Amino acid sequence: MPTKNQLIRHGREEKRRTDRTRASDQCPQKQGVCLRVSTRTPKKPNSALRKIAKVRLSNRHDIFAHIPDEGHNSQEHSIVLVRGGRVKDSPGVKSHRIRGVKDLLGIPDRRKGRSKYGAERPKSK
Repeated sequence: MPTKNQLIRHGREEKRRTDRTRASDQCPQKQGVCLRVSTRTPKKPNSALRKIAKVRLSNRHDIFAHIPDEGHNSQEHSIVLVRGGRVKDSPGVKSHRIRGVKDLLGIPDRRKGRSKYGAERPKSK
């Protein structure tokens, strides 16, 4: 416990906040190149195979990005666009890849939430 005189001389040091968006440079999206595409199992109560990719962004940061929804055509050296948004049950995965942009295809035949998955509008009969 510091004395009053020590507090007057030095003051208290403010606790530093950790920056969760270091890799993005405060940008809404970043372009990157896939280094590795793999699957990972989630944390304790959940069970699945989450599709993730290690991506080197244009600012030379390496991050893990989640590939949303079922099926993807992604492989090494694919050019992708990455947005923020963490995956709660996958530690260290703090971003998502945007479907239907660059080399990552959208999802055909998707009817709900199409804008999030790069799906075309279905043809009306």
